[in-house]
Parts: sequence; structure tokens; C-alpha cells
Amino acid sequence: MTGAIRRIVTVVEEIVTELGEPVRTPVRRAAAVAVVANPWAGLGVQDDLSAEVAALAPRVAHALSDRLINALGGVGRIEAFGKAAIVGLDGEIEHAGAFIHTPYFGDVLRRRTLGESIIVFCDQRAGAGTTLSVPLWHKEHAATRSHYQTVPVRVPDAPSPGEIVVIAAASDGPRPNARIGDRRTDAALTEEILARPELESVS
Repeated sequence: MTGAIRRIVTVVEEIVTELGEPVRTPVRRAAAVAVVANPWAGLGVQDDLSAEVAALAPRVAHALSDRLINALGGVGRIEAFGKAAIVGLDGEIEHAGAFIHTPYFGDVLRRRTLGESIIVFCDQRAGAGTTLSVPLWHKEHAATRSHYQTVPVRVPDAPSPGEIVVIAAASDGPRPNARIGDRRTDAALTEEILARPELESVS
């Protein structure tokens, strides 16, 4: 059946030390991953993907949102989110985009996680077992640098050529021991900083 979900994988990691030092606030990152039959695989270039997207993407978005919320202990604990997809080699990159870049997936994920930001994303066309580093940023304030981080995701047997791996990811906090500040704390750029520097030669 086209669009059928073959399996769902949920991954949770907790970071408790960094460079041997305890993390001030332990951070958990989670990814919920659906392996979905690609409804457009083998059909050539289709001009209109909307019917399949409307039928399938909300179902996947709800399934993955449920698992993210449960994995991180409730929607109130989610601080950052991201989305991604890997399309198998019998598809095209637009098939990945069709799943994650429309309201049928993105808006469902945003509302279920009580977010307001545009959801940061990545996508790729690749074979089974490919690792994708899914980016995250703050679900309400996308420019909050402390929450810029990634969750590596890999499903050993997916995507097959006729599948799409659809990913929703989240964290319950910032990077471990984040301390590079934000735009509000940045020093003003000077003309010296903006000037093109000379590269030092290496002997």
C-alpha cells in the first residue's frame, strides 16, 4: 500500500558530561522516525503531489509528535525542534520536501509541540543506513543560539529505494553548557572586524 508506515523508531539520548565535566543541566534529545512507502516512487516526475501529501503527511506528523512528546516527558518540556527526511533512490528530493515542507506535516508538528518558530530542517536523497544530522533550534525564538544543535539519526535498513524516512526531532534544553551568548549580548561589529583579513602563510 502506497504511503504505508513500515516501522517507527524513537531515539533518545541524554548528555550528562562534556569534555569530562558535568553538564550544568542535563539535556535530552529525541528523534521520532517513520519509514514510509514512497507513494510516488517509480512514477516519474509528477506535477501535483498534493493529494498524497494531504492524505499521508498529517498521519505521520501526529504519530511522530506523539512519540516526541512522550519521549521527552510532556509537551511542556520541549524547547527546541527540527524536521528532516531522507528519500530513497527511486524517489526525488522533492518527495522528501513534499512530506516535511507543507502545513500537513510542519504545522501539525508545530502546533502539537506548542511552537511558534519556523521549523528548521534538512533533507537528502540517499540509500539505506545513511546518517542524517537533524538540526534543532528554539521552538519560539529561532535566533536563540543556545538551542542550535543536532540529533544524528540512522535507520540501518531504511530508506529502501522506494521509501522515505520522515523525522521529527526535539530537545528539552540547549546545547551542553551553552555559553556563546545571543544577539542581545554581541559586541558591535567594528570596521576592523568587517575588513577583509590577510591570510597567514603556513610554513
